[in-house]
Amino acid sequence: MPRPHMKALIREGYGAPDVLSWWEIDIPSPRPHEVLVRVHAAAVNDWDWGMLQGASLVDRLMFGLFTPRVKILGCDVSGRVAAVGSQVTRFRAGDAVYGDLCGSGFGSFAEYVCAPETALAPVPPGMTFVQAASLPQAGMLAVQGLIDVGRLRPGQRLLLNGAGGGVGTIALQIAKLLGVAVTAVDKAGKLELLRGLGADHVMDFSREDFTRGDERYDLILDVKTNRSPWAYARALRPGGTYVTVGGSMPRLLQTLVLGPVVRRLLQRHLRIVALKPNKDLAYLGELFLAGRLVPVIDGPFGPADAAAALRRFGTGDHLGKVVISMT
Repeated sequence: MPRPHMKALIREGYGAPDVLSWWEIDIPSPRPHEVLVRVHAAAVNDWDWGMLQGASLVDRLMFGLFTPRVKILGCDVSGRVAAVGSQVTRFRAGDAVYGDLCGSGFGSFAEYVCAPETALAPVPPGMTFVQAASLPQAGMLAVQGLIDVGRLRPGQRLLLNGAGGGVGTIALQIAKLLGVAVTAVDKAGKLELLRGLGADHVMDFSREDFTRGDERYDLILDVKTNRSPWAYARALRPGGTYVTVGGSMPRLLQTLVLGPVVRRLLQRHLRIVALKPNKDLAYLGELFLAGRLVPVIDGPFGPADAAAALRRFGTGDHLGKVVISMT
């Protein structure tokens, strides 16, 4: 008897979003500790863009030198449980769930995906599937960058570089709840949004370079990582901390290598967030339920426009989180 089919956004090679196409393939079967999720929404992340293009040698070494091993992209997912494995105890069919599959094989750009039950959490009451898909990875990077690694405290001065995307719009809202003065840096077209989210100061990066200005910050949270570690250190106060959550791989490696040198010579700290997927979903859910966190959505894009959603992400013009609705 033939297995039931689903549609999945498949890529057979590296390149622009044009290499993606919808295929009909078998619906996967969950293993004992896995949940089969009927995907309602998925979000686009840096992982997806980097894996799609395979532009860096690091990406190729991780995901396939000539032919990508991961055929279906997508980390963030929200949807309903369609079936559970024999040893699953946390969920049952019909439950609304969301989470980040980054450490679980990806695959949310499809009608169904299997995920370990530990990679998922219940969707909070009142949260739509589109909102839920926007939060797992960006939210974890924001919380862990600001609080776990950045040790942000009330009264400090924070700069967000690349503030208008998924991570930045969440981080800005959390920082204002903590009583922090925020300078938000991004494209001119995003500055009005950032002011509306509570930014105390906004900066168009094409007109001003914050690393060459007079202001000094207690914490810089960076999603771009497109400058040298020395430039970032110059913008910090003595004892200040620079935290990166993504961006240029060569610059990330520079940060990793030169961090101890900068700390010894300049008494500034350069750190990289090692993402702990889904660790702080409960915290974000509490903020959402209290009306203190509003996900900023770019889209949602429909299945037919999934390639356009990735192109939108690649331009850097998106406002908040790019989300694809799969239903």
